[in-house]
Amino acid sequence: MLIDAHCHLDFAAFDADRQAMFERAHAAGVGHFVVPGTTRDSWPRVVALGGRDDVSIALGLHPAFMDRHAEENDLEALAQALDAHPEVVALGECGIDTRFKDTLDAQWRLLDGQLKLAKARRLPVILHCVHANDKLGKRLRQLELPAGGLIHAFAGSADQAQRFIDLGFVVGLGGATTYPRAQRLQRAVAALPDDGYVLETDSPDMPLCGFQGQRNEPARIARVAEQVAKVRGQSVAEVTAHSATNTRRLFGIAA
Repeated sequence: MLIDAHCHLDFAAFDADRQAMFERAHAAGVGHFVVPGTTRDSWPRVVALGGRDDVSIALGLHPAFMDRHAEENDLEALAQALDAHPEVVALGECGIDTRFKDTLDAQWRLLDGQLKLAKARRLPVILHCVHANDKLGKRLRQLELPAGGLIHAFAGSADQAQRFIDLGFVVGLGGATTYPRAQRLQRAVAALPDDGYVLETDSPDMPLCGFQGQRNEPARIARVAEQVAKVRGQSVAEVTAHSATNTRRLFGIAA
């Protein structure tokens, strides 16, 4: 069974056809979805989706939306939400995005607060990381998070991937792996251990090659599995099984 380890199914992009989107995913062999929160005002929609048997949820504060976060108040609210919703399987999506240079200092403060919450509650973290793999890896080494986590939309080198794996993390593989120009990433994908990765779509974002400009959705994770299998010289069944096992282990999702 395919699992989409990271998809934003609460986003308004799916409001018009959310149930049909789930049905298309099921028809493509996707049996489970992990939906992370991005802002405080999104958490109720995420929690509502978590009422489905095929959805697991996470709650967090995403670095791309710093203008919508109130650092101290939202961290307190996140702690309360985590305590109120024991069904939450991870803290996230949180992280660092260096494209937003004017908010970098605030991003690091907010991330640090979230990582400390995750450590105290022994939750895995779902991390968004753009051009900050080495700095983020250093901070994770310092904190020694007991439950590891997911480096979402990984786009680094084989060495960077292994350093994250050594810290108890897995890397997320999605649409970026399908582009011919992503040769460094494909070399990293080929070198990953079988227990070091999960498959994801980041729907409605991170479109696959050939679908640029279109809304992404979980049904297309089957194409990601095909590409990862090709790069790794394995069967699609092997890649699907490894990803599902790794996702279940990381987030404590029952078979």
